[in-house]
Amino acid sequence: MKIEFQTSGVCCRQITLEVDENNIIKEANFEGGCNGNLSGISKLIVGQNAKEVAARLEGTTCGTKDTSCPDQLSKAIVEAL
Repeated sequence: MKIEFQTSGVCCRQITLEVDENNIIKEANFEGGCNGNLSGISKLIVGQNAKEVAARLEGTTCGTKDTSCPDQLSKAIVEAL
């Protein structure tokens, strides 16, 4: 399943995520945000179990914000599943 997730409260505007039938992340792309960090996150999570990734990243904050790009990624994963 491939989804486009519109983020909220972060610099990244959209996350495109593809998860296969075994809940393995096949692709993760971020539009906007901190390119180096988000490219690194993408490389780390491709091939990983989506449920485990979402659990690890949920609740991560950025500075004084209540959310972050990793937290938004966890929300995108939950939506994809």
